[in-house]
Amino acid sequence: MTDTALPDENTSRTANGTGRRVPYRVFTDPEYHAREQEKIFQGEAWSFVALEAEVPEAGDFKSTFIGETPVIVTRAADGAVHVVVNRCAHRGALVCRELRGNRPNLECVYHQWAYDLAGNLIGVPFRRGLKGQGGMPGDFDMKQHGLKQLRVGIVGGLVFASFSQSVVPLNDFLGPLVVEHIKRIMHKPIKVLGDQRQYVHGNWKLYAENTRDPYHASLLHLFHNTFGLYRSTQTGKSLMDSEKRHSLLYSIAASNDDAADKQAYGDSRTSIPSSSFRNVVVQGPQEFDDGITLVILAVFPNLVLQQIQNTLAVRQIVPKGQEAFELVWTHFGYADDDAEMQAIRRKQTNLIGPAGLISMEDGEAVEIVQNAIVGEQQATSFIAMGGGRAEDADHLVTEGAIVGFWDSYEKLVGFGTAR
Repeated sequence: MTDTALPDENTSRTANGTGRRVPYRVFTDPEYHAREQEKIFQGEAWSFVALEAEVPEAGDFKSTFIGETPVIVTRAADGAVHVVVNRCAHRGALVCRELRGNRPNLECVYHQWAYDLAGNLIGVPFRRGLKGQGGMPGDFDMKQHGLKQLRVGIVGGLVFASFSQSVVPLNDFLGPLVVEHIKRIMHKPIKVLGDQRQYVHGNWKLYAENTRDPYHASLLHLFHNTFGLYRSTQTGKSLMDSEKRHSLLYSIAASNDDAADKQAYGDSRTSIPSSSFRNVVVQGPQEFDDGITLVILAVFPNLVLQQIQNTLAVRQIVPKGQEAFELVWTHFGYADDDAEMQAIRRKQTNLIGPAGLISMEDGEAVEIVQNAIVGEQQATSFIAMGGGRAEDADHLVTEGAIVGFWDSYEKLVGFGTAR
């Protein structure tokens, strides 16, 4: 990143204030990536790390990441959930190399330094030496050499962690809108069905844009449109929290309007297949009394909580350098699902994930943008659908939530100048 501000024509907003311009270099410049790790992932933010249901028993652990920092989520004997940095206090080795499991403590394979499930150092081989020789210095204090322990917050069974001791409480960071809709989906105990992992060759922020973008959903995702699961003509909204960093997109499939569809899409996309054919692919009951059949709740910086028909999942975004990220989908149902509902949920998982009937296009869309902007230092995007401002909308033809994301990003990281 240079110390030179963007040229006048490439400022963050257009001259008349009706659009948002984002410099493409924020997706490719390693300086931006480094600053994001400091200002966002290790800064004044809460990052999603796990579902409580992934570590249900004492001794359970899950290894994951916050930004590019490896962390471990554990369930201690007293039932408390802890999050620690997965880096031995001795020589920096990964302490936990498995994705998940159960064990009474954490032990580094390199020199077998051992930690309890809260990250406290409990064992150092040969600490007092052997036969009066060697050992750690006399003033070595075990209490000063544990794993780095992060702040932990839990809402609706979703576990978040933060490096910051001054970050606002989790509920305040999320805001009432996000908390309400987390609790809407997580309204009773859940059962984890499994994970899918997708490695995408594009910047993580392109996916953050994608999940805040109802504009593309019925255009890129032809399955959505063909089966009437989502069309921009449906009743729906695009909403944000008060800080504009999180977004909620939802639609009601029962509000399909054939006349409006024909006007918007033409004859080729207006005919929804017969109910018998649709049931073969997306059969399932209406689970929520509000009639909402699609929810995409994008929580800054790294979480998407979704309901698409009867599929329920969290998506965790894990940056891998400035030009790649891993997307981890964790599917779940409710603990009281009967066999029929379990089968429906498993069937509908075909809608999402790396090869999903809906979601596979998103990874490709991210990559074709990344491939086109590599090396670009001056050009910008132009985000203006719906007015180009970070404003809520009671319709689905808007990019307002994307503008909100970039407004929040600019406050934390900045566009024009380096530190």
